Amino acid sequence: MKRLTLILGLLAAPASAQDQLSVMLDWFVNPDHGPIIVAQQRGYFAEAGLEVEIIAPADPADPPKMAAAGNVDLAVSYQPQLYLQHAAGLPLVRVGTLVNHPLYCVMVDATGPIHGLADLKGRKVGFSVAGIEEALLYTMLRTNGVEPAEVEQVNVNFSLTPALVAGQVDAVSGAFRNFELHQMSGVEREGRCFLPEENGVPAYDELIYVARKEIAGDDRIARFMAATARAAVEIAADNAAGWESFKSYAPELDDRLNALAWGDTRPFFATDPVALDTARYAAFGAYMAEVGLIPAAPAVADIARP
Repeated sequence: MKRLTLILGLLAAPASAQDQLSVMLDWFVNPDHGPIIVAQQRGYFAEAGLEVEIIAPADPADPPKMAAAGNVDLAVSYQPQLYLQHAAGLPLVRVGTLVNHPLYCVMVDATGPIHGLADLKGRKVGFSVAGIEEALLYTMLRTNGVEPAEVEQVNVNFSLTPALVAGQVDAVSGAFRNFELHQMSGVEREGRCFLPEENGVPAYDELIYVARKEIAGDDRIARFMAATARAAVEIAADNAAGWESFKSYAPELDDRLNALAWGDTRPFFATDPVALDTARYAAFGAYMAEVGLIPAAPAVADIARP
């Protein structure tokens, strides 16, 4: 109740002029960004005294770097990447959550020979990006009795679904369960996802907001989070109306794939984006250190702010 009162107070506070706030997305606008886009389209940022610039990056690796350099105020990033960013010395902290559940999966053709991850022994797995995805795959394989060396990994760039459909690989690592499964159905194939949280990987937030440590307490960020919280709560209450607001942002958003992905993503929008599960962050930091991606798990207070 106290948090809700704060959110409503922030939204109701009058502003003599619109404050500028820039947000760089992790990629082009898609259903993963639902609360941001809906808040923009329904005027919630404006009501909170903000003029929000929403920027799609030319390179998905750019947003954290741009935020760290002060070129944008907020960046949409990934919780697993946050530990790498901290280890690399980027002065960033998590200031909010956008999607509070993993979306990553290892995807196979449901009609093929892979019925479980143990069946990947001696098979080919396609991937797009090494590092985090590689660590998640290795954990999932080992949890099912397969050593990574027993699997041939093939870099298919970002052509995960085409590579699987063409039979170039037996599975793909790094598919998003809210998108690639629908891409499979779009070519009249059925996909099956194996989920990290069910195969040895600690739960984590897929998408988070990061900012420079020096502006983490900025009132503009608090107002932005309050506006996106309002949008997320309304999306949860009325999915169809949320979709209508989302697709009104740009004509190209109104297609079959986005409509299906919207329905799958909606349950995972953070309705309280500033809430921080410190135990979850500590557990994932310990996991990152255990698999050797970072030298040691950072204190949660060093990488995340509620």
